[in-house]
Amino acid sequence: MISCGEASGDLYAGALADALRRREPGCRLIGFGGPRLERAGASLTGDYRGLAVTGLTEALRVLPRSYAMYRRLVAQARDVRPDVLVAIDFPDFNFRLASAMRRLGVPVVYYISPQLWAWRQGRIHAMKRFAARVLVIFPFEVEIYERAGIPVEFVGHPLVDLIPPSPPRGAFLGSLGLSPTAPTVALLPGSRPNEVAATAATLGDAARLLAERVPGVQFVVARAPHLSDALFAPLAGAGIPLAITADRTDDVLENADVVVTASGTATVQTALHGKPMVIVYRLSPVTYRLGRRFVRVNTFGMANLVAGRTIVPELIQDGFTPDRVAAETARFLTDETYAAATRAALAEVKARLGAPGASERAADAVLRVAQGRNNTVRA
Repeated sequence: MISCGEASGDLYAGALADALRRREPGCRLIGFGGPRLERAGASLTGDYRGLAVTGLTEALRVLPRSYAMYRRLVAQARDVRPDVLVAIDFPDFNFRLASAMRRLGVPVVYYISPQLWAWRQGRIHAMKRFAARVLVIFPFEVEIYERAGIPVEFVGHPLVDLIPPSPPRGAFLGSLGLSPTAPTVALLPGSRPNEVAATAATLGDAARLLAERVPGVQFVVARAPHLSDALFAPLAGAGIPLAITADRTDDVLENADVVVTASGTATVQTALHGKPMVIVYRLSPVTYRLGRRFVRVNTFGMANLVAGRTIVPELIQDGFTPDRVAAETARFLTDETYAAATRAALAEVKARLGAPGASERAADAVLRVAQGRNNTVRA
């Protein structure tokens, strides 16, 4: 059984499922996920779309549907008795599910572990109760789980293997009606509806300001395919050279000069492409005030966290303004020394994310737990 609750988790789940089936062609995959997991051969009990939100107050609105999904998965586990549950990130849902699986005697592997080092660190005690093994994708996470006495493996980051080849810049930008030679800024407003709703208008205003400061600049928006057109109206109507394309994030990143991205998995994706970025994020005021008290880090973007220092600017909550976004982006476009130093730092981040083969190493670890073996392999 595999459980993932958002687009990035579905991406990793699909790659893991492919690796599991290569090793055990007859294995049966069931659970909660999305189209990528389903395409990899899993029989889905439920689809995550509509349940993926960020923030405390936002989560309350989907709580009834989340609880119904939880009950369906537990009932299915009672019926089919899976050999292992793989919980992928999505902690508010998966912690509850993992605890129920443990009570049923189903061993739990937590893959893409939640950011316990950043906030709500007390959750590590719950992890210790239910996790047979934790598979982490960032090297600095190993020590946290080892200190707590939780079996842990660093398998590397699956995105290292999931970056596909991109078309040449001229062909890609030309297909969108844009110039292959003009300065190009990628806009990644998020993959969840509430993220895009919170970022799109500010990004549209920032793009207009940037167009006034950098002659000829153009924009490409990487859009998650399941989101409604209405969410992107503030960008589509910005009155600047701009194209919106769905489900081609890697092509957008590879052919951009600078990226403005919502905080999250996309920052790792951008780092793997070696592109200077400006990280932005905004939550509802209530969620931010409540959550900020539990945060234990001074930086949010994964590129900065993996680097161990601030290598790209972060504009969070009240700091996320059109003027600041435009100013930080313009600096990357006009100061080549600054941009080159940032690209060098991002190359170091990429090197720290592990060797290729993360999904294969994760699949091996999952099968060892399912078969009652516990050998550890390091990336």
